[in-house]
Amino acid sequence: MTTATLGTSLPTAQTPATRRRAQVLWRLMKSKPLGAAAAAIILLIVFAAIFAGALAPYDPLFTHPEIRLAPPSFSHPFGTDDIGRDVFSRIIYGARISLWVGLLAVGIGTFAGTIIGLTCGYWEGRIDLVLQRFMDALMAIPGLILAMAIVSVLTPNTTNAMLAIAVVIIPGNSRIVRGAVLSAKQNPYVEAARALGCPHWRIIVKHILPNVTAPILIIASIWLGNAIFIEASLSFLGLGTQPPTPSWGLMLSSTGRAFMEQAPWLAIFPGLAISLAVLGFNLFGDTLRDIWDPKLRGRS
Repeated sequence: MTTATLGTSLPTAQTPATRRRAQVLWRLMKSKPLGAAAAAIILLIVFAAIFAGALAPYDPLFTHPEIRLAPPSFSHPFGTDDIGRDVFSRIIYGARISLWVGLLAVGIGTFAGTIIGLTCGYWEGRIDLVLQRFMDALMAIPGLILAMAIVSVLTPNTTNAMLAIAVVIIPGNSRIVRGAVLSAKQNPYVEAARALGCPHWRIIVKHILPNVTAPILIIASIWLGNAIFIEASLSFLGLGTQPPTPSWGLMLSSTGRAFMEQAPWLAIFPGLAISLAVLGFNLFGDTLRDIWDPKLRGRS
């Protein structure tokens, strides 16, 4: 077989697989239209955050006092704030803060909650009793109040807000993982692995962790929207991102609240950005739950 023959046959061999993947994706989009819309919203926010430098028409920190509080126009689609900064550019750059804090906080909280949940669910006993009582104590405090308390003790900034959100995420994640581990460890193949003398780490990594991955991913996707909301709330209260860094919550707190009647666009557009991000991640998490949960898999 010649090189030219190979070159023409390879794309033909790959075409059916590509077509099947496209068909599966199309059927999934038709069966879960809200999930498809949520994925589009998430991709839009991620795209805006990555390419903010190219998409933003102005520097988000540069001021134009001569056009302060200008209403939405062709040159400034979302208007300008009280010192002449372009609101559209600041919202695009604010997506970076929201995604950065959300992803890192959820990543840290999910990892720590998974470790605690695996430990409690697999070994149970006194370890489970002590750790779960501590998790119960944290869950008894409302998430936003707990995050405010942690940031108030530390210095109010983006990093500490991210750590505070991660602490809020840990208890709920650990409870969900613990429940999934308690169910998975009762499977016959886990008992067989114990009877064969497999070490604990191998049983956890090879037999239990793959069975609890789905709930971990689902709760992480849902928490992304909640993390963005908590970050915006902390910034609104002055405990999160500090000025002049563009942040959706900070924009609502400073200019949005001060000029709500005179320039309502300063509150409307950051509020819409927060609502859209939270809605997108929550709907996407619900869609993942519907796909992976056998009880909900047949629901359209």
